Amino acid sequence: MELNLAGKKAFVTGGSKGIGRAVALQLAREGVDVAITARGAADLEITAKEIATETGRKIVPLAGDMSSTEDVNRCVAEAVEALGGVDILVTCAGSSPGGLLEELTDEQWMQSLGLKFLGYVRTVRAVVPHMVEAGSGAIVLVVGNDGLKPSFWEMTAGAANAADLNFASSIADQYGPKGIRVNTVNPGPVDTDRWDTLEKAFARDMGVDQAEARRRAEASIPVGKITQPEEVAALVAFLASDVAPTIHGAHIPIDGGQRKPLMER
Repeated sequence: MELNLAGKKAFVTGGSKGIGRAVALQLAREGVDVAITARGAADLEITAKEIATETGRKIVPLAGDMSSTEDVNRCVAEAVEALGGVDILVTCAGSSPGGLLEELTDEQWMQSLGLKFLGYVRTVRAVVPHMVEAGSGAIVLVVGNDGLKPSFWEMTAGAANAADLNFASSIADQYGPKGIRVNTVNPGPVDTDRWDTLEKAFARDMGVDQAEARRRAEASIPVGKITQPEEVAALVAFLASDVAPTIHGAHIPIDGGQRKPLMER
């Protein structure tokens, strides 16, 4: 399918690894120039060089912390200057600590809300004026499926992601009439380094080994497999394209139909 994305400019947060990297690569393959952000400058530089070499597109690495309003504003301004605008925003930055209620600290709750929720708010707030000025744009927030499917082990992530879903619905109402489409993509387990870390933490808290944690995760997914980052990236690229002109204000799970309670038994 031709997505007609060639010549577009994108800003992707969390772009050095995992889902964010896969999204940046997929967009670049479609002919998009991409600014990628993450906290680690070294990983960003490596990723940008690899994607640029493979695709021939302009890939701009911008180190910044999305929990800092100053960093967000700086990175967006530098992306606009380097690319000549932002047509597509994809937010992937941020992780939340897993754990049980009695063990989670106030600091862990604030860490989750400060990056996974407010980081998305800061980024949209910085990018959207440029889209309003252009009269068009596509925003795709990558929001974990625990925002839709609560899990007692993923409470901090669930709270932040549920807030992201509410936020996305609100800005879809506000900015849709101005030519800006807003959607969320809601992955369950995705086979990345981040998931490996979560699997280890889940195994620890549930008193099982990592192999059993993986078995429980797979058993909770009716299709029987954990999603690959490239699958999430393909969905994001479709939603960012003009091929999906009336998909707006949607929250789209990509989790194999996961049933969270099955993982926790």
